Amino acid sequence: MEETTLAAAFRRTARDHPDRVAVRTKDDEISLTWSALRDRVDALAGGLARLGVRRGDRVALMLANRPEFHIADLAVMTLGATPFSIYLTSSREQVDYVLGDAGARVALTEELFAPLLSGLEHVLVLEQGWPEDPGFDAEPHWRAVQPEDEVTLIYTSGTTGPPKGVQLVHRNVIAATGSVDSLIRFPEGSRVISWLPSAHIAERMAHHYLPIVYAMTITCCPNPREVAAYLPAVRPTWFFAVPRIWEKLRAGMEGYLSQGENGARNREWLAAAARKVEYEQAGEPVPADLAATVAEADRELFAGVRAMLGLDEAAAVNAGAAPTPREVLVFFHAIGIPLAELWGMSETCGAGCCNPPDRVKIGTVGPATPGVELKLGDDGELLMRSQVVMTGYRNAPDKTAEALDGDGWLHTGDIAQIDDDGYVRIVDRKKEIIINAAGKNMSPANIESTLKGASALIGQACVIGDRRPYNSALIVLDADFAPAWAAQNGVEATELAALARDGRVRAAVQHGVDKANDRLARVERVRRFTLIEGDWAPGGDELTPTLKLKRRPIAQKYEAAIDAMYEPS
Repeated sequence: MEETTLAAAFRRTARDHPDRVAVRTKDDEISLTWSALRDRVDALAGGLARLGVRRGDRVALMLANRPEFHIADLAVMTLGATPFSIYLTSSREQVDYVLGDAGARVALTEELFAPLLSGLEHVLVLEQGWPEDPGFDAEPHWRAVQPEDEVTLIYTSGTTGPPKGVQLVHRNVIAATGSVDSLIRFPEGSRVISWLPSAHIAERMAHHYLPIVYAMTITCCPNPREVAAYLPAVRPTWFFAVPRIWEKLRAGMEGYLSQGENGARNREWLAAAARKVEYEQAGEPVPADLAATVAEADRELFAGVRAMLGLDEAAAVNAGAAPTPREVLVFFHAIGIPLAELWGMSETCGAGCCNPPDRVKIGTVGPATPGVELKLGDDGELLMRSQVVMTGYRNAPDKTAEALDGDGWLHTGDIAQIDDDGYVRIVDRKKEIIINAAGKNMSPANIESTLKGASALIGQACVIGDRRPYNSALIVLDADFAPAWAAQNGVEATELAALARDGRVRAAVQHGVDKANDRLARVERVRRFTLIEGDWAPGGDELTPTLKLKRRPIAQKYEAAIDAMYEPS
């Protein structure tokens, strides 16, 4: 690949694959080839140019997962301006902060979000018609884009304070796309599903930038809760999801396979396949009789399961953004889907480490991707140097200096371990490590992952224990699984708040906590827990839009409940 900017890569893809579908909706109400997408992009770029959008400007996008997002982002980029996305769950205060920090004058949006953007010079609402100039000559504009020009701003989710604007340039993204492809080797004509928030680097890299460079077909899923239904309809070549999606898919498939007259046989086959995975992970030979049993299970059951899920044509499937419970990873490997964890940050274009599809080490995020250097600091912090690393934080030279040292190493804020094969295990965020009253260090993320892996009833868990005599947890019931479990177990309540008060539900959750504790070191175990009466929504008080825990706001909001767990019983 010879292009040094994403703008040039888009032109090459439209030239070389004019008739291949670029972006579509599931039922093809909208379906644009790469040449048709280019024409739509150029017309909108012309309309924006008439409004005064110029190279170096920053243009806000507040759009759901729909084909028009890709048109808007590329049109702004074509002019040499910087498109950046705003989380759809943002409050007016949050929107104002991001707009002010970016210095945006223009936004492209939908009617639903337009009121949040009302202070700008131009708020272009899709339903009212975006300005277009079909005769616009885009060539001198996209050719003027340089590798060091800003390609986007990614505003961090702000778990500990106001979000920081990560400045990424074209050079960063081109390096990141090449790094990922050199590991996964995307087949010709690859397919992906666009379903994560476009304000998050994972969505932009996986379902926007990579498709632009490698001529993939993007299917837009506007409601993330429906992504599982999109899988069999699209049969993606690559599917990336946060751990919660994989947890739900596993719970649903285990429940489905356990039913009916073949339920007992299916459970035995799953257990056998899981044992085979553990032999392989340990580097030990698989007993011949076990291998034969799993081969039969694959022919008779697992091949059909992969097709039912829609992952039978996937070259790679990945989980990231948080630790994935080991039981979940083993389950998918057992049924022939080598689910692999990866690691990256907004500051690194989402690139960094990834398990090769054919050499997955469960419990790690894999080795460094090509072009990435890694090392550990004196305190175990993971340091990274690469062309994929940001140029800095917008309007925050002090924070940039904290993150990037004089030798170009990014201080990631993650505590990690690197094994002899170069595979990385992320321990936790440096700032989130728990040090209990006895001085023991623990990873709350690891404990939370173990809790969620032990019971499908547990949708979210927040472990408390810093400077405390023991660990406790705030637990939120899974909004999909808990009502189904209740119906199967004779519990009449359906609302989460009522279920959280039901003694039978609490007993089932306690069983899951006990199961998790058996897998944890004594100091890590959760001694008491509180069931939250309700749900935690993405972008709400407790979760960022990307499902990360807002630990400080949680501690403040649930202070009374937390204190009660440390009162003498």
